[in-house]
Amino acid sequence: MYQISDIKGIIFDYGGTLDTGGCHWGKMLWHAYQRAGVPVTEQLFRAAYVHAERTLGKNPIVQCNDTFRQTLSVKIGLQMDYIDAALSADIQASVGTIGSVRQQYHAVVLDDLYALTCCHTQYSREILQQLQQQYPLVLVSNFYGNMETVLREFGFNGVFQQVIESAVVGIRKPDSRIFTLGVKALGLQPHEVLVVGDSMSKDMVPAKDAGCWTVWLKGEGWTDEPEDERLPDRIITDLKELTDEWN
Repeated sequence: MYQISDIKGIIFDYGGTLDTGGCHWGKMLWHAYQRAGVPVTEQLFRAAYVHAERTLGKNPIVQCNDTFRQTLSVKIGLQMDYIDAALSADIQASVGTIGSVRQQYHAVVLDDLYALTCCHTQYSREILQQLQQQYPLVLVSNFYGNMETVLREFGFNGVFQQVIESAVVGIRKPDSRIFTLGVKALGLQPHEVLVVGDSMSKDMVPAKDAGCWTVWLKGEGWTDEPEDERLPDRIITDLKELTDEWN
């Protein structure tokens, strides 16, 4: 376990950490589908989610000036197109005969999730602004090339000393080298840096491999598989626990 005196800089993950409070984005989307009453099984939704993520990862669909709302709209659209195609392939699908899922539910799910994201990012921003008074902060994220636009959208301007984005640097988590870039951006040694993230496999493991201290923001995961909670140096369920520790 680290001591406060050990830490001279902090690296934050973005997706699932600063914008959802620790909840995996797949679960965020699924819950929004449920609230909207989208007639789809969780199994089909999961397949649609994976399809959309792979499509966005392989194709330059998202542009650097796209906002998060635009990105989220594209992501939901890809998911719902996949669902519509699957349902139409089975004429009498288990949910019965329905119209286009995208036409009926896209706007509802988008508005719901965007409002939630605005609340989560506002909360995170206030905490980071407190931490920023004591430590330099760097962001390390797997994102689509529009991270700077998204940060401005949610008021994170000037919070981070530097942004290390996978689409820009050509290295993706769980490759530990992306955290090494974050350490270098801080101008510190790995043992002087704390990494905060929601993913055990994409944040905690590679950050440890890079020689950093780690804090796992434990929230609702994509699966119910148990994680090795011995790995991170500290486990929290709310980012506010960070400021409580430093006060």
